[in-house]
Amino acid sequence: MSTQVIGGTGGSDHGDHGDGDPQDAGHRGPVLEVRDLCVDFGVDKRWVPAAIDLSYEVRAGEVLAIVGESGSGKSASSMALLGLLPSNSRVTGEVLLNGQSVLSMSPARLREVRGNDVAVIFQEPMTALNPVYTVGFQIVETLRLHNEISPDEARQRALHLLRMVELPDPDKAFRSYPHQLSGGQRQRAMIAQSLSCDPKLLIADEPTTALDVTVQAEILDLMRNLRNQLNSAIVLITHDMGVVADLADRIAVMRKGRIVETGTADQIFNHPQHEYTRALLAAVPHLGQGDGHDDVDITAALAAATHTELQTVDRDDLERRERDVLAQLQGDTGATARADDPVLELIDVAIEYPRQGRVPAFRAVEGADLTVYPGQVIGLVGESGSGKTTIGRAAVGLLPVAQGSLRVVGTDISGLRPSSRELVEVRRHVGMVFQDPSSSLNPRLPIGESIGEPMFLAGEARGNGLQRRIETLLDQVELPRSYRNRYPHELSGGQKQRVGIARALSLKPKLLVADEPTSALDVSVQAKVLDLFQNLQRDLGFACLFVTHDLAVVDVLADYICVMKRGRIVEQGPRDQILRSPRDPYTQRLLAAVPLPDPALQRERRELRAKLLASTD
Repeated sequence: MSTQVIGGTGGSDHGDHGDGDPQDAGHRGPVLEVRDLCVDFGVDKRWVPAAIDLSYEVRAGEVLAIVGESGSGKSASSMALLGLLPSNSRVTGEVLLNGQSVLSMSPARLREVRGNDVAVIFQEPMTALNPVYTVGFQIVETLRLHNEISPDEARQRALHLLRMVELPDPDKAFRSYPHQLSGGQRQRAMIAQSLSCDPKLLIADEPTTALDVTVQAEILDLMRNLRNQLNSAIVLITHDMGVVADLADRIAVMRKGRIVETGTADQIFNHPQHEYTRALLAAVPHLGQGDGHDDVDITAALAAATHTELQTVDRDDLERRERDVLAQLQGDTGATARADDPVLELIDVAIEYPRQGRVPAFRAVEGADLTVYPGQVIGLVGESGSGKTTIGRAAVGLLPVAQGSLRVVGTDISGLRPSSRELVEVRRHVGMVFQDPSSSLNPRLPIGESIGEPMFLAGEARGNGLQRRIETLLDQVELPRSYRNRYPHELSGGQKQRVGIARALSLKPKLLVADEPTSALDVSVQAKVLDLFQNLQRDLGFACLFVTHDLAVVDVLADYICVMKRGRIVEQGPRDQILRSPRDPYTQRLLAAVPLPDPALQRERRELRAKLLASTD
C-alpha cells in the first residue's frame, strides 16, 4: 500500500503515479512542484495559518484533486501559487513551475506566467467574467495580451476555443454578455478563456459546485477531453467526492490547513488510511442508500434502460400510478394520509412571473398536478429553470397562480391577493427553508430574535414563554442555547442553516417548503443537516416539499419523487419506482449524470450515460 498518511506536517507522494502519467513525464519531470508551502493571513495584528507545510507535485496530463471542507485551506494554498492572495497574506516555501521558482518572480514575470503557462477556472463564472464586456471581447483581449496577433486572428482563435468547449452556438456566445448565458454556458466560456494560451497548468477551483447535475457531467466530460487533447496538468479543488472519482488520478486530502493523506484515486476511495478521509467518504450521500429502503442499483436500472425502448409517461398512466401510491400511503399511515385531506394540492396549475415594464410575462410552470399529504416528504427535482423553485414559492403565496387550482392546508389560494387575510392565515401553517442561510437571516438580529420573530408577530408567544420556545427550538436543531445571543456572521454555514430550519418550524407548520437547503454546504455538514432534518420530520410529522437538483439527497429524505423539466412534471412516483425503473428519458439522463464516489463504478456510469445520450439524440 503506497497511500501516504501524514500525521503532522504534510508531505508529498513522489513515487510512481501509475497510469495517469504521460509517457514522457519521467523525462521532463513534474509541471508543478510544491514544497513546504505555508500561507498565513494577518488578522488583528497576528498571523493566522491557512495552509501549513504543503508538499505535492503534478505531472503533465495528470489531475490532482485537493479535497477538504470549507476552511481547510485548499483554495487559499492554490491561489498562493499565482500570487492571487490579498495584501494581508504571507507565503513561504517553494513553488516550482517547470523547474522555475514562482514565488521569487517579479510582478512583470508573474503576469506573463498567468495565462501563458497557468490558468485558473474560478467557482463562480458570473463574478469572474466582466459583466460590461461581451464574452468574445474578453477572450480576444486575453489572446492579444499574451500574443502578437491581429484582431481578426484573435477573433478566429476565440471562435475556435468556443467550439472546442462545445458551446451550442459559438457565434452567438461570442456576441453575448455573461448574463445572457446560462450557468453552464458561462462556465464553458470561462474555460475557453482559460485555455486561450494553451496553459501547461490549469487550476480549477470548485468548477462544478453551482451547476446542475447534467451540466456538471458535461463540464467534467469537457475537462477530461481537454486534458487528453492538451496534455495539461490539472489541480482540481473541490469538496465533491463524486467529481473527484470522475476526474482525478491522484488525491490530496486537506484538513485544517494540512495534507493528511495522499494517494491514487483507487487508494483513497477503496483503502483510505486516515480517519478524516474515512469520515469524509462516509458522509457522501449517494443514490441507493435511502433510509428504510432496499438498496437501489441505479447502474443496473440504467443499463436496462439502454436496451429498452425509451418512452415518456402519458397522463393516464401517470394518474393511475398516483392512485396506486395514494392507496399504498393510506394502507401504510392510516388516517394521517386520507385522500380527502391533502396539505398541498396542485391541479393543472400554471404559474407566471408578471410583466415588468417592457419585459413580457413569463410562464414558468404549465399543467402541474401534485399532491402532498400529512407526514409525507416529496422530492421535487430538476435542473435550473425547470420550475421547481417556482412551485415552492407559489405554495407559500409568493407567486400568483395564472391557471388551475392551488390548495394549501385546505384553502384555495389561487385567486387570493398577497395581503388578504385568508393568505396571511394560510402562511401561519407553512414554513420555508431557503437555499442561502446567510442572506435569509437578518445580519443585525441575534439568532434568538430571528427564531422568535415569527412567533412574536403571530402573537403565539411573548415574554418568558417566547424565550422558552426559542430554547426548545435551539434544542431541536441541536444548537447550544448560548448561541441565541450570537449574530449570523459568528456561525458556520451549517449552523446558520440549522437556525433557518428552527425559524421555519417556529409556528409548528403543517407544510415545510425546503428550497435547496443543503446545496451550499460541505459534504460532512450536509450529512449532519440531513440527519437533523430526518429526525425533526419524524418527530414533528410535518409534510415537506423538498426542492433540489441533488438526487442523492432526495433519495435519503423522500418517499416520493417528482421530476420536472422546462416547467412541466414529466414523471412522478414512489422513490424506489423512480430510481429502479425510470421511464422518462429525461429522468434517465438525470440519474446517469449523478457522479458516484467510486472511480470504477463511475467509469461504468459514464459509459451508460454516453449510450443514453446517443439513444435519445
